[in-house]
Amino acid sequence: MTKVDFYILSADDIEQRHLFACRLVEKAFKLGHQIYVHTDDNAQANALDQLLWSWRSSSFIPHGLKQANSESPTPQSIQIGFGDADQSAAQHNDLLINLSNDVPEFFSRFDRVAEIVVQTPAITEATRNSFRFYRNRGYQLESHDLRPTH
Repeated sequence: MTKVDFYILSADDIEQRHLFACRLVEKAFKLGHQIYVHTDDNAQANALDQLLWSWRSSSFIPHGLKQANSESPTPQSIQIGFGDADQSAAQHNDLLINLSNDVPEFFSRFDRVAEIVVQTPAITEATRNSFRFYRNRGYQLESHDLRPTH
């Protein structure tokens, strides 16, 4: 059964959410995982694509951006997509990093799902709804509160 991890950040902006996603991608890639990053739309997918190429000068994270209605000529171990991504994520079943405001219909075929929470009303509400969705269906949930404790 899919294990779902919620990473709760103290940050209150989307850029920090995307930077944390880059760190998760890098860590999982170095551990040999296949990764699918699901976004809300083409703009968010493109922004994350650009960020993965440039976020850290010492890092190289080979990845592919899934274009709508196209097949990638060579499968990538890291793929970014959006929308009806069931087809674009078809080669992946290891790690799903969900940056969408909704739980993707195809999430359950992944071994793990990562949800990243930042302190903006839209994101906290969406991830609370996702938490309830997963919990009500009996999925194993784990929260990682990365906010400073003072």
